[in-house]
Amino acid sequence: MTDIKDLELILLSHTPLVVIETFEEKRALDMLAKVAVKRYQNLYTWSVTSGLRDSITFTGNEVAEFSEPDAMLHHVKAGQCNGIIVLCDFHPYLSEAKIQRLIKDIAFDYDRLKCTLVLVSHQLDLPVDLNRLAARFNFALPDEAQIHNLVLEEAREWAKQNKGVRVQTDSNTLNALVKNLKGLSLSDAKRLVRGAIVDDGAISEYNIKEISKAKFQLLNMDGILSYEYDTAQFSEVGGLGNLKRWLNERKAAFIEPSSKVDSPKGILLLGVQGGGKSLAAKAVAGMWKLPLLRLDMGALYNKYVGETERNLRETLKLADHISPCVLWVDEIEKGIGQSSSDNGTSMRVLASLLTWMAERKSQVFIVATANDIKALPTEFMRKGRLDEIFFVDLPEQAERETITLIHLEKRNIPLDKVDVSMIAKTTEGFTGAEIEQAIVSTIYRSTVGKQNISTLLLLEEIKKTRPISVLRAEELYALRVWARERAVSAH
Repeated sequence: MTDIKDLELILLSHTPLVVIETFEEKRALDMLAKVAVKRYQNLYTWSVTSGLRDSITFTGNEVAEFSEPDAMLHHVKAGQCNGIIVLCDFHPYLSEAKIQRLIKDIAFDYDRLKCTLVLVSHQLDLPVDLNRLAARFNFALPDEAQIHNLVLEEAREWAKQNKGVRVQTDSNTLNALVKNLKGLSLSDAKRLVRGAIVDDGAISEYNIKEISKAKFQLLNMDGILSYEYDTAQFSEVGGLGNLKRWLNERKAAFIEPSSKVDSPKGILLLGVQGGGKSLAAKAVAGMWKLPLLRLDMGALYNKYVGETERNLRETLKLADHISPCVLWVDEIEKGIGQSSSDNGTSMRVLASLLTWMAERKSQVFIVATANDIKALPTEFMRKGRLDEIFFVDLPEQAERETITLIHLEKRNIPLDKVDVSMIAKTTEGFTGAEIEQAIVSTIYRSTVGKQNISTLLLLEEIKKTRPISVLRAEELYALRVWARERAVSAH
């Protein structure tokens, strides 16, 4: 009912041009018909295949079928139609100068013609001069309660068609399904739920994974924004005790916000490559038991002018709809780092991101990771935009022991065959990723040489490794100097 009321208010404001950007054309037409009947207005629809048709008329005017857009607009301009005129899939014609002029003529003559042009299509990029004359209407996406009811309706419908057999699932899986469907229209959500149930009459974790993939394909966000289904637990992350305590203290304030405490906004994880920043970002969602969205800043950029900014707006809009969630922005400096060779795109992306960060009301916790602090603009890092900047340094002795144990146990290597303390001492200056890779290399070697894994074999592989702290020693030193006074240690 809110959608109908909002649409009616737009039409009552005597706006000559209304834009409805949606894949749900039938829903838009049904809603416009309800508004037309309520307001006792004529309703006409046009498409390239059907021409101009009477949908609802109270005046008895007959309309010739104009399949060509310019002929149809000339007919409207001549005062032969009044009321609401819906133009379906009109976007291919908006680049033509003659069409633009005709639409402007009709809009400027609204007081005489008393007609509103409503453009309905999946994507509508209006020319600047038409955009100033238009009002946009967007359907409200369904909330969790509406999606939950939709799933129950589809389950009941399936049961009717299958002799009363109930759909098999459990409350945890059902709740996960509902959360995964947030951000979709009702029609898209219904189609995915029906597809999940129809095969075997059950909703399982496998269905949720498949729905997640299908969802991002529907939203055209595949490659830019991905849903990370398998989030890490902090037990898989060696060290980072200070970060863990910080997150644990703020968990309740984010998940159950109140007026007494400000809701946490986000953090920046700064450190060397392979230091565990990405795993820590995943673990935030795992600790807080929230959906994790990963934004690929490299995939965000598009060669066409304006498309990059549009991609970002759609991405952030989707994050708002899926909230509460964790938004992981990996290697953020690649997307908002200042550059003089991109025609100002990175600056516009930064401006859009900062505006959203300042104005958003949704529960989206940002976890940004970065390797190069020099590439990040100052305005992004100031307090208020993010809660804290954490520096993820190379792991200390005790942390290296924990990391070594994690990866040995993960690969079922007998701990009595390995001196973990010795391995930790020898890997001073190693990142967690480098310790893991040394263990993996040892497994390959032991398999080929038909040897048992031992401390000696591990030490030999470690000695062959040149860690990043050696290869990029100068950069690491500069990063540590910067972080000493400006960031909080994650360890």
